[in-house]
Amino acid sequence: MAVLAAAQLLDELMGRHRNTNPNEKIKKPNWEDPEYCKYYMVKFCPHDLFVNTRADLGACPKVHDDEVKDLFDKADSSYKKAQYVEEFLRFCRHMINDVERKIQKGKQRLELMNSRPEGPPMTQAQTEKNQEQVTLLSEKITALVREAEEAGTCGNVEQAQGLMKLCDRLKEEKDQLLKQQENSHWSMTAELAAAQEKQMEVCPVCGAFLIVGDAQQRIDDHLSGKQHVGYFKLRQAYEEMTAAREKEQQEKEKRRREERERERSVRGGGLGSDRRDRERMERDRERDRDKDKDKDKDNKERERDRHRSSREKEKNNRHEERDREKERDKERERDKDREREKDRDREKDREREKDRDREREKDRERDRDRDKERDRDRKHRRDRRSPHERSRRRSRDRR
Repeated sequence: MAVLAAAQLLDELMGRHRNTNPNEKIKKPNWEDPEYCKYYMVKFCPHDLFVNTRADLGACPKVHDDEVKDLFDKADSSYKKAQYVEEFLRFCRHMINDVERKIQKGKQRLELMNSRPEGPPMTQAQTEKNQEQVTLLSEKITALVREAEEAGTCGNVEQAQGLMKLCDRLKEEKDQLLKQQENSHWSMTAELAAAQEKQMEVCPVCGAFLIVGDAQQRIDDHLSGKQHVGYFKLRQAYEEMTAAREKEQQEKEKRRREERERERSVRGGGLGSDRRDRERMERDRERDRDKDKDKDKDNKERERDRHRSSREKEKNNRHEERDREKERDKERERDKDREREKDRDREKDREREKDRDREREKDRERDRDRDKERDRDRKHRRDRRSPHERSRRRSRDRR
């Protein structure tokens, strides 16, 4: 910031081309160059209004040059010049809309702060009476609950239900009394707080909060502050330029009408020519209306065809979606059938495996039985041999 300030000071003292060589050609300033600030050329730059405030927009990235501003003011009206003015008004309107929203929010906040509970506060006698009623209701509720428990113990269900309903009504009445007492307490507290605190208001220009009946010095400080002065300047410039534009448009329209009337009179008009011109204009209007009607009809027909085609597409899409869903369902059923078939095959395989195991077990049992039978036969044969054969075998064994 200090470097920019020093550069601006040197430009004012020595000129903008202080660093150029003597033999170098100096370029003349042109307000159409993009390096110059459009807002500054039209009226003023909003970046310079709120320096070191909450609404600070920062430093302007463009160049502010008084000579270029004079060239802009002296230039003839053109489309680009009107575009610069339009951009300035749009920027001002945007900032004014932002501060208007801020003012509206501030007013809503004050309304919430100043809102009070409904109903007037209760007096001391009313509070004591309310407390006595609450105590009596509490005692009645306790007695009814006890009677309902005794009736339920004795088996009188209907009597117990009736007593509990009456107990619920008394509880509701007790809650209403307590709520009324609580609202009265909050109302008194709010009135005391409102009496103690200061009344506030929102500044209709910049949206800042002000104290009603504050000291004149503080009010003057606020009115001369950068933020208030900046928004006031913005509003004033926007209103003046908008009024000037409207006045200029009215004058252009007036000149257009005068030229049109002059051309009619020059064409040899008189009353007859005026009548013919009016009739021609009426015919042109009728023709334009018929064209507009035909266009509207064509547009409506196109819209109907579009809606009809969109409905048909939606219907076809629905049918296709249903068909796809049916195909998916069928595919799921086929998958389920395949799974069931696989489960059956697995079960059959398990049964076959079990049958094979049983056959193997039976074969083992038969083998065991055969072995036992062989052992029995051997033993029987051994037992049946004569003593002579046994002695011969022993003697053979000895040899």
